[in-house]
Amino acid sequence: MANTFVDRAVIFVRAGKGGDGHVSFRRELYVPNGGPDGGDGGKGGDVIFVIDKGLNTLMDFKNIRKYKAGDGEEGGKKRQHGKNGNDIVIKVPPGTVIKDFETGKVIIDMADREEPFTLFDGGRGGKGNQHYATSTMQAPRYAQPGQTAIEKKLILELKMLADVGLVGFPSVGKSTLLSKVTNARPKIADYHFTTLSPNLGVVGLSGGRGFVMADIPGIIEGAAEGVGLGIDFLRHIERTRVLLHIIDAASVEGRDPLEDIETINSELRNYSEALAARPTIIVANKLDILSEEDKEAVLNKIRSAYPDTKIMAISAATGEGIKELLEAAYELIQIAPDDVMEFSPELVLEEYASRETELPYNVEKSTDDDGVYIVEGPKIERMLGYTNLEDEKGFKFFQDFMKKNGIIDELKALGIEEGDTVRLYGWEFEFIE
Repeated sequence: MANTFVDRAVIFVRAGKGGDGHVSFRRELYVPNGGPDGGDGGKGGDVIFVIDKGLNTLMDFKNIRKYKAGDGEEGGKKRQHGKNGNDIVIKVPPGTVIKDFETGKVIIDMADREEPFTLFDGGRGGKGNQHYATSTMQAPRYAQPGQTAIEKKLILELKMLADVGLVGFPSVGKSTLLSKVTNARPKIADYHFTTLSPNLGVVGLSGGRGFVMADIPGIIEGAAEGVGLGIDFLRHIERTRVLLHIIDAASVEGRDPLEDIETINSELRNYSEALAARPTIIVANKLDILSEEDKEAVLNKIRSAYPDTKIMAISAATGEGIKELLEAAYELIQIAPDDVMEFSPELVLEEYASRETELPYNVEKSTDDDGVYIVEGPKIERMLGYTNLEDEKGFKFFQDFMKKNGIIDELKALGIEEGDTVRLYGWEFEFIE
């Protein structure tokens, strides 16, 4: 069974949850009431992406769609630290762009990145009850829960890396040209959409020079709007720096070469103005079929219609003109802009990977007690669940939390004055400016 080319996949990833801190107390001979010795939870595993240059398709992601890192283990007795969760390392081919499924925005373009990319860190392990002992609370019966896991649905898109892209209608000779000038072996036949996947090959020139060439499958009219398979392949041309627009100048199938050129150019413009502006050579192929007189007539017709574009004549079948074409393409690559190869992130990773959730809370003035203000809601309950208010550091965190989340400003807006009382689920504090 032939290997299927897949250039888009949707996957689910999940970083590991942090292990919970443990609640326990020393049980030693002759020490009936030992102090707290609950250990910390282990850190959850990270979600890591790496480039594997041996891959050229996203086929594996059609078979495996869920990728989960290991959870951190709970802390143990005797201050034992819970085991950290295992990382999940996801291998992708060069040119893979990772996007958020919900928004379609780019998280990162892996391109040909050498170093691993950590998308999500695993959750931090919770602190055991040993950390919460104070002079007034010598036997704390609570520990910090581990941080929650981050889980997201992602889009993986493969945008191939190539210096030169071959574009044109089906059966104009793109695959034949690629097979002649590189070590690529695309399937070749005389019918439409023979090439259902892009093919890459390395062109070797004299003096150790060379470049990567990609044969992009035939584009049909309406591809930019999603007609047929065309739009699935247009994305691959985005990476290329130079386009070779191959046409059947001999009209073997009765097509008009000028109409074909304009149709393809229109599709490129509809898809991306930047793509349509790539340096281009129009390559008139199959001219070996025509007489010298007819050949010159066709070339003059194309030159008149596109006076500002380089026109070159070749025969992919016989090899005529190919050497000159490759040299011209190489020269064009040297002066072509090199800022088209990578897609910029559209999301701030720190915000995208944040575990902060916007839970509701409420701030109001008590109707029963004068000078008392009540702060409550899930956001406050969660904060109190992992904060030790009897500890100096814990109390400072509580103060910073109230300021950072705008609660102090809301209290002031309600008219709170110095000396008034703030009440939170059984806790009462005197308000001091």
